[in-house]
Parts: sequence; C-alpha cells; structure tokens
Amino acid sequence: MMGALGTLLFFAVTPVFANRAAHLLGSLRANFWRLAVAAVLLGAWAHLAGGGWTGPALPWFVGGGVVGFGVGGVAMFQSLPRLGSNLSTLIVQCGSAIVAASVEWLWLGTRLSALQLICVALTLAGVSLGLFPFEAEPARPGAWRAGVAWAFLSAVGQGVGAVISRKAFMVAAAAHAPVDPGTAAYQRVIGGLVVAWLVYRLVRPRAPLMRDLPTAWPWVTANALTGPVLGVTCFQWALRSTPAGIVQPIVAAAPLLTIPFALWLEGARPRWSYCAGAVLAVAGVAGLMTWRG
Repeated sequence: MMGALGTLLFFAVTPVFANRAAHLLGSLRANFWRLAVAAVLLGAWAHLAGGGWTGPALPWFVGGGVVGFGVGGVAMFQSLPRLGSNLSTLIVQCGSAIVAASVEWLWLGTRLSALQLICVALTLAGVSLGLFPFEAEPARPGAWRAGVAWAFLSAVGQGVGAVISRKAFMVAAAAHAPVDPGTAAYQRVIGGLVVAWLVYRLVRPRAPLMRDLPTAWPWVTANALTGPVLGVTCFQWALRSTPAGIVQPIVAAAPLLTIPFALWLEGARPRWSYCAGAVLAVAGVAGLMTWRG
C-alpha cells in the first residue's frame, strides 16, 4: 500500500503544475510535452535497468496508456483551464474510483467486501465534502459545462486504464514474466503519448508567445515528474498487488492535499467544510489500508 500513498502525494501536487502549464502553453501542448518528458525519463530507466519494450503484458500496458493517459489525460487538460485544479481533480479522482471498482468487478470479477465499500464511500464523501464548495474561476458562458463534461470523460478513461493495468499485471504473472513498476509506467506513457501527439497534430493549436516558453518549461517538467514519472510509477506499484477498486479511492483523496499548493499558487480559499471532509477521507483511507484484503 506504500505505492498508493506515494501516488496520493504525487497526484496531490501535479494538478497545480498541470494547470499552470496549460495556461501558458495551451491544454493540448502542455499535455503532449509532459508525456514526452516523462517518456524520456522513464525510457532511460526501462531500457537501462528494467524490461524495456518487451514482455507478454506489453499490449495491455500500452492499451491502458491509450485509455488512461491518452483519453484521460487529454480530457483532464481540457477540464483544468475551465474548472481549475481543485474541482477538476475532484470530479476526475472520485469518478475514476467508481468507474475502476465497477469495471474491475464486471470484467475481472474482483469484489470488494462490505467493509471496503463502506471505506470507499467514506473516502469519496470526505473528498466531496471538502472540495465541492470550491468554485471555478469566472469563465465564458458554457465553459463550466464543457469543463465538467471533459472531467467526467477523463474519469472514465483513468478508471478503465487502471483496470487494464491490473489485467496487464495478471497476464505478466501468469506468464512468469513480472514487470517492474517503472517499466509498466513507461509502456503506459508511450500509449498515452501516441494519442496526445495525434490529437495535438489534428487540432494544431495556436503556438504560444515565445516569451511564455521559458516560463512554461519548469511547470511542464514538474508536472511530468510528479505525474507520469513518479506518480504513475507508484500507481503501477500499487496496482501490481492491490485491486484498482481500493487503490483508486485512496488516490481520490489527493485533491484534499492539493489545497495547500492551490493556496500558494492559485489563491484558492478553502471553506470550513474542508476540515470535516478531510477527517472523513482520512478515516476512509485508513480503513482501506486496514481491510485491503
């Protein structure tokens, strides 16, 4: 479960970095470049110390990246400028937890116990209570609805992508060809990078002003490190041994930890309900770690 906690911490900061990069470079460009940076860093590990571009589970990991990183990532970056990091992450993380548990049950037959379901509900209720009062920045008419739609699409992509990773680890275990988390993250990133590049080339967004580039790159790099590199590596570490229906709700508590960073960088103002929601979420996460099965 250390992998799930590591994912929680890294995913707490990455939406703020992603939001900054998206505002400076545009959503599609920021998403593409954070995956490109991650592919280089993770590729160095995978080809020098890991499994590289091999293994019986390779198609599954790449497929999970197409759905999670590709569809989920592109949709997330479309939501961030419209809703802000807090509300976007709230919808994506809570929605993906529900999607992951449902798909894993229907496809892989993984059932959560009654206690685990109670802890999942407690965690998601705490996250919702703590973050739902946050309001997005003023936006043009229709931007809020579009942002919510993109966030829900991202939730579906990330939830399904997590279950595909679970399937990939099962395939690897059955073939007696274990995959380390860094290699799994690399293979997933490649799948997502292909989708991000295709969307980027199809839409061809207007290039940012040259003066924005030096300012944007530190945010892109920070987003790549905390998200696709360290965050997703920890995520794969957790999924290797723990059902997605348990890992995803723990990760869903990340928006509560985003608040201190949002306060510093975005000027967000939490309400009294944040503390109550945080207590509920912590209780739910503690329960999931205690009754993880």
